[in-house]
Amino acid sequence: MRKIIFLTAVVAFSFAFGQNVIWNEVAKSREGSEKELYRINPAVSKAEYLGEVEVQGFSGDDAKVFGLIYKKAKEIGANTFSYRPFESVDGKTQNLDPWNYRISLYYMATDEIPVEKGLLYIYAPPAQDQNISFNKESIKFKLRTFTKRSLTDGETYTISTRKLLGSSVKFKADVQQPAQYMQLQAIQVQSAPYGEAGINLKSGDIIRLERSFADFLSMIYMEFK
Repeated sequence: MRKIIFLTAVVAFSFAFGQNVIWNEVAKSREGSEKELYRINPAVSKAEYLGEVEVQGFSGDDAKVFGLIYKKAKEIGANTFSYRPFESVDGKTQNLDPWNYRISLYYMATDEIPVEKGLLYIYAPPAQDQNISFNKESIKFKLRTFTKRSLTDGETYTISTRKLLGSSVKFKADVQQPAQYMQLQAIQVQSAPYGEAGINLKSGDIIRLERSFADFLSMIYMEFK
C-alpha cells in the first residue's frame, strides 16, 4: 500500500513539474557577476558563444523553469541567450516546441546589449485566458500568449483586469525609458527563484517583470497583435 502511495506521489510530482534542463555543450566559461540574462539575436549581435542547454518536458511553472536555465547560464558566466531551433529534415526552421527546445548561451558586454524603448509587453497568465482593458482598448489573451504596444511619450496609460475586485496599474510613458513588462494573474511567486533578476513589483492581478524573465516568456509564449 505504501509503495502505491509513493508511486502516486512521484507521478503527481512529475506532472506538476516535468521539465529537465540539461547541458548539450559547454564551449567555454568565464568569470562574471552580471545578474541579467537577456534575449538577443546572435545574427546581429557581437556575442561570444559559451554553451547550449536543452529543456525536456513541459511545466506550467515558468519561473521555476527559467530559474533552472538561469542557474546553468551563470555557471559559465552567460548573460544573454537565444532560441536555437532543431534541424528539420526539409531544412526549414522549426517553431519552438514547449515540450523540447534548445537555448544557446552567450556573453556580451552589458553596454552592447540592445535595449528596446517606448514599448509595453503584456503577458497572459500561464494557465488561463484573461481579458483586460488597456485605456479604451479591450484585449483578450489566450493562455501562454503575449502582446506588445508602442507608447506615446507623456501619455498616461491604465491596465485593468476588468474585475469587480480586480487590479489596475497606471503609469506615464517615457519613450526614452527601457521597455516595460507586465504579466496578468501570474502564479503566486513571492520572489524570483533565480535571484535579483526577477519579479520586482506585484499589484494584485498584475505583476511587473524584470526583463530577464520577460525575455524568456517572449521566447516560449505566442505573440499576437
